[in-house]
Amino acid sequence: MSTLFPPIEPYKTEMFPVSDVHTLSIKQYGNKDGKPVVFVHGGPGGGCDAKDARRFDPQHYRIILFDQRGSGDSTPLASLEDNTTPHLIEDMEKIRQHLGIEKWHVFGGSWGSTLSLAYSQTHPDRVKSLVLRGIFTLRRSELDFFYNGPGTSDLFPEYWDDYLAPIPENERNDMITAYYKRLTSEDPKIRAEAGRAWSRWEMATSRIEIDEEYLKRADEPGFADAFARIECHYFINAGFFPQDGYLLLPSQIDKIRHIPTTIIQGRYDVVCPAKTAWDLHKVFPEAKFEIVTAGHSSAEKEIEERLIRATDEFKKLD
Repeated sequence: MSTLFPPIEPYKTEMFPVSDVHTLSIKQYGNKDGKPVVFVHGGPGGGCDAKDARRFDPQHYRIILFDQRGSGDSTPLASLEDNTTPHLIEDMEKIRQHLGIEKWHVFGGSWGSTLSLAYSQTHPDRVKSLVLRGIFTLRRSELDFFYNGPGTSDLFPEYWDDYLAPIPENERNDMITAYYKRLTSEDPKIRAEAGRAWSRWEMATSRIEIDEEYLKRADEPGFADAFARIECHYFINAGFFPQDGYLLLPSQIDKIRHIPTTIIQGRYDVVCPAKTAWDLHKVFPEAKFEIVTAGHSSAEKEIEERLIRATDEFKKLD
């Protein structure tokens, strides 16, 4: 049975400027002479956690965790300026070059799967393997299912009411637009209320069994503000992609068919429903597709085990 590797401290931590505005936090773990793997966190706006490094064999991998623009320990926190998908793709390339890496394994879940797909389709020659979890491609149908309803709202009605609460009834036809207005408000009270409600909705629905400790993350003002603002910013701008469903276009998938890829999806994921993972599998049948009895969170046992198994399997490529 695959389990998380023991807790580990980074062997190097640095703040890396990628523009006149943004400086990113980069932490490296494991074997400094090992095979590089980059962990792409979710959200957008979620930031990394030290636990994220524990999904990789520290004897084999040089493990790279970085906080995307406005997230985690990167500065300025919660900034929306020059914060788009093309910027994040460029940041990953700057990090790769800065660290002297020729090719790396890429690992991402939820929004991390979105950015991992976008990065690999832009720089396919720099990706050795892909592990993708809780697939999200930022199509309008995916956003509506979770944020506008009906969809997840029918399964978590009491938490849906809490999510609706900050928004007047006459604005509830487009919740993303209504939240964006509040999350970019100059009034700190309005912004804080919206940030907490938006974040709590995702925290409540990410696991099959609601985790009260996990819900408390929404009460952390810094985290909730960055998480909600940046997510909403990306969603109202359709991920900054040229068209809906861009990442699933055959012309885009053709660029990465040669990359060994594993897709791991929770059957009962209501944040990023399994239909999206299935749609990816249909256009990318070369990828290994695994669907498990779990929800969205990578912390759920069945998903965690499959993720670690996938990173162990990809050691063979080295």
